[in-house]
Amino acid sequence: MNKIREIVYYGPDFRNFLFSQSEKVQNKIFKVLEAIETIERIPKQYLKHLAGTDGLYEARIQLGSNIWRVFCFFDDARLVILLNGFQKKTQQTPKKEIKRAIKLMRQYYEDKP
Repeated sequence: MNKIREIVYYGPDFRNFLFSQSEKVQNKIFKVLEAIETIERIPKQYLKHLAGTDGLYEARIQLGSNIWRVFCFFDDARLVILLNGFQKKTQQTPKKEIKRAIKLMRQYYEDKP
């Protein structure tokens, strides 16, 4: 499969989240990330912009009735930066998770050469 974009993670948060999940959930996360890397126009079921944020997106993972979110953003048009993830247990995305992702995104740009 041809990659349209590259995915990298920033800091330890995404890795810590990923490796705290079961193998089944990790595989589902990798499938969604592969779709983001290879599909030209990514469907909203996989990636959705968070309204009211400056370029923050959530990768959407669902396995049965369980839902996970991974926050990310685009740096240049071809690079997707993964920030942090969590299991979603309520209808609304928790504000503290969004704030954490925004803080990580700002940190990324401050660290960037």
